[in-house]
Amino acid sequence: MSQSQAHARFIEINDADMVFNAKKGPFHALQKVSLYVAKGEFVTLIGHSGCGKSTLLNLIAGLLLPTSGVLLCANREIAGPAPERAVVFQNHSLLPWLTCAENIHLGVERVFGATESRAQLRDRTRAALALVGLSAAESKRPNEISGGMKQRVGIARALAMEPKVLLMDEPFGALDALTRTHLQDELLKIVAQTGSTVVMVTHDVDEAVLLSDRIVMMTNGPAATIGEIVDVRLPRPRERVALAQDALYSEYRGTVLEFLYRKHAHPAAA
Repeated sequence: MSQSQAHARFIEINDADMVFNAKKGPFHALQKVSLYVAKGEFVTLIGHSGCGKSTLLNLIAGLLLPTSGVLLCANREIAGPAPERAVVFQNHSLLPWLTCAENIHLGVERVFGATESRAQLRDRTRAALALVGLSAAESKRPNEISGGMKQRVGIARALAMEPKVLLMDEPFGALDALTRTHLQDELLKIVAQTGSTVVMVTHDVDEAVLLSDRIVMMTNGPAATIGEIVDVRLPRPRERVALAQDALYSEYRGTVLEFLYRKHAHPAAA
């Protein structure tokens, strides 16, 4: 999506600055960040540690409010958290004393409890579990399932609330490589099925190219901002093995690596 396509702006970030009051004085985390995300678009934020990726995601979630600038979702100012913007963190944050189904049901009840019957809420919960392939685990507690399954429950909990935007902060970062690739493939299928608008933080270049419609590359902090944006024009559905031989895939991957390790090498590596 071109930044000039104003009609396509579902999420709007206009000149956002974020300054934290630290012990040593003000810390300027983000400076003059402007970005537009279209409905149904998958955007990843990538950059070195400390470049403000998670801070920007938290601004979109409404967990932080900008020091200056304005953020909008569906033409409404983002003034705090809301069910329309569901967040999936690296830590699954499941309540250990509840089953998988009960963890999901908590969110469903919060959003739809005032307008739907118990049977409808139960159906929503089961549909979310089915969407991530965990129907057989609905009665299990978090300590009885694997790390990858826990993350799938976290994704199911977010999707069960029918959010307009799914925000993901390195959701697969703590998983082993095989589990990570499996969940990336599952996420591709889920997003295709739900048509979700997704903004995802990642450190993984291959993950960004595989999943994204656009890759937003952040400059190093402090006062980080958007350095470059890559439009990923790979057809969907995407198949990991086929893409490994695709010249365009390699080109996008090379562009991101060039930005991260030559144009904006992390200061610690200098």
